Amino acid sequence: MGTDRNLLSAGQLAAALRAGEVTAVELAESAIERIAKHDGEVNAICVPDFDRALAAARAADAARARGEDGPLLGVPMTVKESFNVAGLPTTWGFPQFASFTPAEDALAVARLKAAGAVVLGKTNVPLALGDLQSYNDTYGTTANPWDLGRSPGGSSGGSAAALAAGFGALSIGSDIGGSLRTPAHFCGVHAHKPTFRLVPTRGHTPPPAPPLTAEVDLGVIGPMARSAADLGVLLDVLAEPDPLTLGAAYELRLPPARHDRLGDFRVLVLADHPDIATSASVRAGLARVAGALTAAGARVDHSSPVLPDLGEAARLYLRLLFSVFGASYPAEIYERFGALAAGLDPADDSLVAARVRGARLSHRDWFAADLAREGHRHAWRAVFAEYDAVVCPVSPTPAFPHDQSPHQDRRTITIDGTEHPYGDQLVWAGLATLPGLPATVIPTGPDAAGLPVGVQLIGPMYGDRTTLRLAELLEAEIGGFTAPDLDRR
Repeated sequence: MGTDRNLLSAGQLAAALRAGEVTAVELAESAIERIAKHDGEVNAICVPDFDRALAAARAADAARARGEDGPLLGVPMTVKESFNVAGLPTTWGFPQFASFTPAEDALAVARLKAAGAVVLGKTNVPLALGDLQSYNDTYGTTANPWDLGRSPGGSSGGSAAALAAGFGALSIGSDIGGSLRTPAHFCGVHAHKPTFRLVPTRGHTPPPAPPLTAEVDLGVIGPMARSAADLGVLLDVLAEPDPLTLGAAYELRLPPARHDRLGDFRVLVLADHPDIATSASVRAGLARVAGALTAAGARVDHSSPVLPDLGEAARLYLRLLFSVFGASYPAEIYERFGALAAGLDPADDSLVAARVRGARLSHRDWFAADLAREGHRHAWRAVFAEYDAVVCPVSPTPAFPHDQSPHQDRRTITIDGTEHPYGDQLVWAGLATLPGLPATVIPTGPDAAGLPVGVQLIGPMYGDRTTLRLAELLEAEIGGFTAPDLDRR
């Protein structure tokens, strides 16, 4: 294993473990040593759990010595702070819950452990998981390993930073506003947002709520990794129905990938959105993917009359997204949005207005929005009758500098020299989230400034294996994960 084993994929590590080239204890010790060396500046691992990780590694080695195996047996990984892990705090960044310690694992964490994973600890998040950055008063600021002055993304920014820095081969995160996808794009790793409700979320629960089976509208949990193939392995571990609900009656049988050769895919590539610019860096990443597809003989289009209206979709998504946020806002913030909504011009159809109105959405208006969403879902069925995947930006720019100014609605994002409202960058994430479609993020290589750039591959509902397979094929053509050189700082 000539390459630093901390930077290898989970599949490579699993193969080395099965071949007896390394032990789980050696992998865990190596990862812990790397975290001790470099996490002081990155701050990705907010809740280390090294003693129990080493115990789990010893147990994995003992199990392998008995002839046992498992998809993740002995592989070191992390989990996002927002997942309950028995005996560790779950705060979601809230200082008042710094000592809240669940007694049982989230279902996803229990499944990881049953598959043999060695959990090194938990990764940092923004307050209430509500930002495209990852900082809070309890655990501080997570930096992007490629540029410590920039965001690793949010809200799964700690997980993406950990993967990029070599702190475990896998992680899991969550996504309602691009929270899996944006960090992967910013940090140069892979992530998969599953089809809505494919992966049960029990135990991904804000404190101090009990881990009930309720699902949050729009939100999903999913895998993050340094290779596309690892995403599929991790999804298989996580995706069986919850035995307390659908699992009592249903078994999962995802459709196979539509194609197994890159040249057989029919792909729609989108670079432009009516509501926000796309940076030259992101356009270059899209062009690289489109070029690889074209060179392989795939059908590549750049527009389609069957595509749903992107502007309408963005506004509908933001109303529904902020209705989720608004339901849990403290009273003073909820009232502040009420005052903002009352002051809007009735003719104001901006994205800012959609966010403000969404935070105060009545149930009557939510029901109308939900019906409109169903219309968009149906429109996407026509798209995927003609195409196998849609390739588009995750976010309009690479990782941006840290911005911890207190009011997100007053922040801006700079795109090739022009400022745009901070929240407008959510529109690309919403493209897949509104209709509940799967989306896989792949790195496309660094931009001219050396920052990672990714794209998302959106597929049909329950077509998770199609986007995952396309991601693997593209990784083979254009390259995949590359690591920042943390030793040269």
